[in-house]
Amino acid sequence: MPYESEDYLSRHFQISSIDLNSKVAELAQLATPPDSPNLTLYQEMITTITRMAQADRNRWDAKIMLQTLREMEHAFSTLEQFKRRRKVTVFGSARTPREHPVYLLARELGATLAKHDLMVVTGAGGGIMAAAHEGAGLENSLGFNITLPFEQGANATVQGTGNLLSFHFFFLRKLFFVKEADGLVLCPGGFGTLDEALEVLTLIQTGKSPLVPVVLLDQPGGTFWRSAMEFIAEQLQGNGYILASDMRLVRLVHSAEEAAQEIAQFYSNYHSSRWLKERFVIRLNHGLSEAAMLQLNNEFRDLCKDGDFQQQAYCDSERDEPELCHLTRLAFNFNGRDHGRLRELLDLINQPQHWLADR
Repeated sequence: MPYESEDYLSRHFQISSIDLNSKVAELAQLATPPDSPNLTLYQEMITTITRMAQADRNRWDAKIMLQTLREMEHAFSTLEQFKRRRKVTVFGSARTPREHPVYLLARELGATLAKHDLMVVTGAGGGIMAAAHEGAGLENSLGFNITLPFEQGANATVQGTGNLLSFHFFFLRKLFFVKEADGLVLCPGGFGTLDEALEVLTLIQTGKSPLVPVVLLDQPGGTFWRSAMEFIAEQLQGNGYILASDMRLVRLVHSAEEAAQEIAQFYSNYHSSRWLKERFVIRLNHGLSEAAMLQLNNEFRDLCKDGDFQQQAYCDSERDEPELCHLTRLAFNFNGRDHGRLRELLDLINQPQHWLADR
């Protein structure tokens, strides 16, 4: 199919005999609450669809667009009720039998995460997915199923409930696995599990996904992930394909409690992060002491394009999340590159000896 630039589509949109720009603006204003900061975003979405209609793309392209938008809107709407709960996505083989030690470990993992008030997200199938949901129970489970003509149906815990979402496209399901995850636990599995593991690490390494704890879980004495990590260290790090600090993005554990503690520790002081123009802002549950700030500026200055680390209060640029206004901010001009080193920084600020005493 010949390439047509956005400029071409824009000109076509503008020279139409009907003033579509004003029609789109009118429709967006009619549909959007008057105080919404998203009005221009919705207007651009409608404009995109209108351009596609004008170009009259082939039917398959139009169906892909329609299905994608429908699934995303439905997922956003369904997940709104779980918005403020931390969630852990669990991956692993759907073919793991119930009597296997890793199945029992995954069930214990689900129960342990639930005790820490963490929801368990899986692909809703059998094996490791069913085990994790069994342990967590329905109240603490979310299932992101994929609709296939064979093989996979939802497991008994989430089947037929409001805690189950079904996706037609794998790429959309992957998007929500990562978007909703405050942590990820990967049990042994096949191609799909390895695909998820490497994709998640790639997204975090490149800054396309927020930094979250990634935990590899295997039975005591198991060699599945240990062998994988040895290969990565020898072949990827050894050949310079990844940085040595990238190995810090993932942790190997051998018990459900270790996995849960790894995730809980990650959020002991770190709350969340975001970009505000050129500044990278880390929200903290506890402010940092002067000694901790001095250590950050001495040991992690390589993460700064220029300047240094500074603690600051909530600012007007973050008015979209007023519920987080009480949190201290650690701000700096992040180079946007070395996320393994950023994980090392978070490990330091999560140590209680670096916190200011609560007032």
